[in-house]
Order: sequence, then C-alpha cells, then structure tokens
Amino acid sequence: MSEAQAVTDESTAASDLTAFQQNILSILAEEPMYGLAIKRELESYYGSEVNHGRLYPNLDDLVELGLVEKSELDKRTNQYELTDAGHDVVLGQIEWVLDRFVTDEARADEVRALLE
Repeated sequence: MSEAQAVTDESTAASDLTAFQQNILSILAEEPMYGLAIKRELESYYGSEVNHGRLYPNLDDLVELGLVEKSELDKRTNQYELTDAGHDVVLGQIEWVLDRFVTDEARADEVRALLE
C-alpha cells in the first residue's frame, strides 16, 4: 500500500488510513468525482500541487479496501464514488473528532452554528 499499512481486520477505520486518504474520502462524501476533480479539491485544501503519483495509488488503495468504488466514465476517465463502508469511515471519523471537541455547551453551539 502506498501510504498506509495493510489492514488485517475485515473492517477499516479512519485510524487505519493516512490523513491524505481520509481527505479523499471526505471529498467523495459530497458526490462521485473523476480523478482530476479530486486532485483539484485536494490542491485547494493543501494549497499546493498534488501529483498523480500520490493521488492515484491512494485511490487504488481505497478501492482495494472497499471504501471507494471505481467505474469507467469513458475510455480515458474513471469515476470514484464512496461506498457504504467508506461512508461509515467518514462518519466514524466525524464522530471521533466531535466526541473530543464538544466538551461543553459553548463548543456544542459552535458545532451547531457550523451546521446551519
């Protein structure tokens, strides 16, 4: 695997993935995308270029783990979509972060304000 250790469990958690892979899943949580669209989203987030040699092996790893589904849009373009397992990983990561961040009512209000 390119950035993550092989997972021996049947299920994968966000803690089994790199931050880069978690960010790919978060991007795909919005809608299915082709590789260059994912690349642009990542570059916007990181503020720097993301090369193909990093992106596509990580997408392949996520497909292999069953977190992303890869389909062919045309002969040159693949589309990537979050699977139910990938959705569960993203949701699990959000829950883990919120459990640590929301320590009082003021912080709960901050999160509620973000959701509005």
